[in-house]
Amino acid sequence: MKVLGIETSCDETAAGVVEDGKRLLSNVVSSSMDLHAKYGGVVPEIAARSHIEAITPVITQALDVAKCTWEDIDAIAVTYGAGLGGSLLIGVLAARTLAIAKQKPLYAINHVEGHLYVNFLTEGSLENYKYVSTAPQFPILGIIVSGGHSQLVLFRNHFDYTLLGQTQDDAIGEAFDKVAKIIGLPYPGGVNVSRLAEQGDPKAFKLPKAKMSGKYDFSFSGLKTAVLRLAQAQVGADFTLPSTQLPERLDEAQKADIAASFQRVAVETIVDKAIQACEEFQPKSVIIGGGVAANTELRRQLGERIPLPVDFPDMKLCGDNGAMIATLGCYKVMHDQPQADPRSLEIAPNLSM
Repeated sequence: MKVLGIETSCDETAAGVVEDGKRLLSNVVSSSMDLHAKYGGVVPEIAARSHIEAITPVITQALDVAKCTWEDIDAIAVTYGAGLGGSLLIGVLAARTLAIAKQKPLYAINHVEGHLYVNFLTEGSLENYKYVSTAPQFPILGIIVSGGHSQLVLFRNHFDYTLLGQTQDDAIGEAFDKVAKIIGLPYPGGVNVSRLAEQGDPKAFKLPKAKMSGKYDFSFSGLKTAVLRLAQAQVGADFTLPSTQLPERLDEAQKADIAASFQRVAVETIVDKAIQACEEFQPKSVIIGGGVAANTELRRQLGERIPLPVDFPDMKLCGDNGAMIATLGCYKVMHDQPQADPRSLEIAPNLSM
């Protein structure tokens, strides 16, 4: 069984083909990141226009790389939420049209849930990809960390899960991006904070961790503000100094130490809660998904502190991609989940798990 996955929730136009929920046949991603860089973040209108230009070539390339014709494709899976409305609309309209024209069943995919399903890819025909050695076993603790989401989820089986906790304000990836602006790093902020952190002292500064009423909930807005106040203090100013003036007044050593200290505390916030969840629910597997899953400090802390071995997905499968959507689509087919109506499927920008 082969499923084509289509993903357009943000600024990546992506498509991939997965066989039987475990074998990766293609994973094509076209990013408009360069167009957004000069604005310091994703501009929704630019992202949507880029999807319009890229969607057909990306799908065609995904089929070509997988050595598939439309006759080989058994179903189409598409992200319908969460994400930017204009971006989601392009992918969903493309999938709806193809489902009708090619007479294929259509499955609507939750983008956030899809991030975790790359952990079920255990083999593939693509070069330079690392696959997990074995598929995770239920019950599974899922850690979702991205620009828009920070969540802990307990899966008892496919499509049977409980959301244990989530961020109540900024997601961890969003906090990385905001700290990048404070210390004057270019977009994409998260990657550049991590790179600079390698040159700094992670214990140079003491930063706070939020105490939440929900046992497994997160908050990163206070940490972000603490970094701002720290940076202002480092240049001898008070809270009235605009953040836009900080990059030129901070020296490189200060920036590196701030980046390293922030990263350590942000990652510890996630890992501390994950350890608590492991102790309470005794999962057989721990999996991670989302763009921040590529962060080397997060991988290091999880690998050293979690009481179970963590088999991390390939770095290329952490960001938004079509393979994760296709993989979850395969499991929807195999578990007789409801199909979407290609004539009426609507987007859900604020979709939650």
